[in-house]
Amino acid sequence: MRLLSLPLPTVLSGLVAVLVGYASSAAIIWQAALAAGATPAEIAGWMTALGIAMGISTLTLTLWYRAPVLTAWSTPGAALLVTGLQGLSLPDAVGIFIVANALIVLCGVTGLFARLMRIIPHSLAAAMLAGILLRFGLQAFGTLNGEFVMCGGMLLAWLLFKVFAPRYAVIAAMVMGITVALIQGK
Repeated sequence: MRLLSLPLPTVLSGLVAVLVGYASSAAIIWQAALAAGATPAEIAGWMTALGIAMGISTLTLTLWYRAPVLTAWSTPGAALLVTGLQGLSLPDAVGIFIVANALIVLCGVTGLFARLMRIIPHSLAAAMLAGILLRFGLQAFGTLNGEFVMCGGMLLAWLLFKVFAPRYAVIAAMVMGITVALIQGK
């Protein structure tokens, strides 16, 4: 299939999936790096390396399987790192990060992950995920302080598009947020 033959909604869906997947977890990854004592320059390098690695692995797997495959970091894993890396040096944190990722790849390649997912009840996995992410979800509401116009506008755009053009709801909310930020000079 030629790239130019892809319909615009398909391309936009892919773009939104990548933007939301990357941006939604970036703050958590940033906090994990701060917890490990990294400087802003080191964190920027870390985020750049992660972004490039995810881009290369996404492109490689997509071409290999001839189907869209999106790779990303583990948001719950990053959330655990925020609390687990307190007091560790940056080299220790990087080592832990590399070993954890090697174990994840090993679980995926050997099929162990699929077997574990069949054994662990879905409700238990969902509860564990909720427990890990609860802190970050609650903190998100704290950032609404003074941003009611932007958040309200984004919510309104999402709700309207969810009813009348569901395919474009997320992109409409994103465009609304960018528009309000530009108007407010932020």
